[in-house]
Amino acid sequence: MAYANIVSTGAYVPEIEMTNARLRERFAATAPEFVDKMEAASGIRTRWYAPDEWSASDLALRATQEALARANKSPEDLDLIILGTDSPDYITPATSVVLQGKLGAKNAGTFDVGCACASFPTALANAAGLMATNRALKNVLVVSVYQMHKLANASDPMIFFYGDGAGAAVLERGDAPGFVAAAFAADGTYANRWLIQAGGTVEPASEAAAREGRTLVRMLERYPPEINNDGWPKLVRRVAENGGFAVGDIDFVIFTQVRKPTIELVMANLELPMSKTHTVMEKWGYTGSACIPMALDDALREKKIKPGDLVVLVGSGVGYNQAAVALRMPAAESRLFGN
Repeated sequence: MAYANIVSTGAYVPEIEMTNARLRERFAATAPEFVDKMEAASGIRTRWYAPDEWSASDLALRATQEALARANKSPEDLDLIILGTDSPDYITPATSVVLQGKLGAKNAGTFDVGCACASFPTALANAAGLMATNRALKNVLVVSVYQMHKLANASDPMIFFYGDGAGAAVLERGDAPGFVAAAFAADGTYANRWLIQAGGTVEPASEAAAREGRTLVRMLERYPPEINNDGWPKLVRRVAENGGFAVGDIDFVIFTQVRKPTIELVMANLELPMSKTHTVMEKWGYTGSACIPMALDDALREKKIKPGDLVVLVGSGVGYNQAAVALRMPAAESRLFGN
């Protein structure tokens, strides 16, 4: 049996800060209470933007380069790149192949995963399955990136949530876990609630669509809180059952970084202390597809995750899609822990 093992991580946060104070000024006339309300509901205090001329692949490139450097690997060592996002460079081609060209990973194949904020755990599960069944895949890069603010109307108060960022992990094929289990959930009846309406085959982009705002991301109907409040504990319990371990055996768990109160509620439901999780939305905003690997990288930097820990990652995205993976962290001598 072969397993995917994380040997390094990387993250990138761009340099242009958009604070809540600046957003209060922007929406003072149109939505004067919105920023204060959302700050209290989410815990988000600021977010960071890339330069206007950057695309999602530019953000992914920086996180990838950091992860490769920590793994002591070159781009040519990669056999496969899996990129998760719902703010791609183009509708086609895949953003992963654009990244491959910018990175110079000439030996790597690529594909994209488009499960919104569930993309990173979904991509990890894909990588693990492929590495377990294909001996030619020895080094795989999984990277997720988010640049949704660039696809939003600057006058839409929901831009409060969107921060740019990217996170990456380098996986090596090994004989011991590594990857333990995965679980998935979805409900496509919610697909029309938060979306970019025009630009695909349902409605190709047009002058009228652009003028009326349908080529930009919009929330048309609110998602009920129970999707995450109840759905995340169910998914954690399902991945525990699939992996043959108890919820109490989990050493650390990371959730989609959109609302800190939701994470507190879910941790209480699971009877896990808050010391076993980590949040980054306070300092980076909601970085969507990228938030889980960014939070994972940050928790590793802060030494909250230890060698041998059983770690669960839970992603939840519009659609809706949900995914969870369980991973056993490597031994202390691994490059992941700076040795």
